[in-house]
Amino acid sequence: MNVVILTPEKEVFKGSATSVKVPGIGGAFEVLRNHAPVVSGLENGTVRVLAEGGKRLLFHINSGFVEVLNNEVSILAQGLTAE
Repeated sequence: MNVVILTPEKEVFKGSATSVKVPGIGGAFEVLRNHAPVVSGLENGTVRVLAEGGKRLLFHINSGFVEVLNNEVSILAQGLTAE
């Protein structure tokens, strides 16, 4: 699936991933290929991306939103720092 992580200032990550775990307002959840469509608010926590090839990327965010649709995951985050 394709993943893009944006802040108001720049694009932080764009690429293919096998898994994305996000800190949803109702609790953390993981997005895998063919996940049902969803839009959710995000709270303070860590976004984990398992990129194609096995590379693991971690980003700490203060808040944001995630949209999942047709194997496209878009994350708009505030206060993002790479771990």
